[in-house]
Amino acid sequence: MRSRLALLSLCVYLVFFVIGCNKPPSDNAANAPTDSQTAAGNDQNTPAQNAPAKEAREHKEHAEHKEAKKEPLVVPAGTPITVSLGSAIGSKLSKTGDSFSGSVAKDVLVGNAVAIPQGANVSGSVTDAKALGRFAGGASLQISLNSIEIKGANVPVQASAKSFSEKGKGKRTAVMAGGGAALGGIIGALAGGGKGAAIGAAAGAGAGTGGAAFTGNKDVVLPAESDVTFELSQALEVRQ
Repeated sequence: MRSRLALLSLCVYLVFFVIGCNKPPSDNAANAPTDSQTAAGNDQNTPAQNAPAKEAREHKEHAEHKEAKKEPLVVPAGTPITVSLGSAIGSKLSKTGDSFSGSVAKDVLVGNAVAIPQGANVSGSVTDAKALGRFAGGASLQISLNSIEIKGANVPVQASAKSFSEKGKGKRTAVMAGGGAALGGIIGALAGGGKGAAIGAAAGAGAGTGGAAFTGNKDVVLPAESDVTFELSQALEVRQ
């Protein structure tokens, strides 16, 4: 009888032991957050913590997008561009093919916007230079504007060439020479007839020519810092 009771007690103990091993985890274990839940919680906190950085990034992207969409300023044909020369150039000082430099003398506006700022560097070339002839004709100088430096880039420019000239005193020289010959001929005729007239004419012509050397003719000279205004022959696009 006692052995049966002991066996029954052992069986009951074994049953409770097995039930205890198979019992599901406690509520604490079930409620413990998983790694994914923890990461999700961190992600939910990130926008609030990084709001200033996100806003700054979005503002920068918006500014870059707006900058990319900006249309270039178009300086229309016929717009005057005044250039201050960096050095002197002239019909006698320069020769065809020489280059010159300078700067924009005043802002070039398109509406209320500055398309070409004052002080922008420019480059140009001498397209023709003729010094004054001694007896006839005149001095001439022609220059062209080639490019303007805008925001660090040399922008090619199409502008009308600028011409300058000084009239020579060829007529005055010829009159003086002819008058000298005529006067010499008259004196020679009075002195010795036809032969004397010929000699006198030659002498008078020489005297007239000598006088022509002192008529004060001038070459074209554009001093340094002189302002020269060119006019665009084609529209010029300037990126903002």
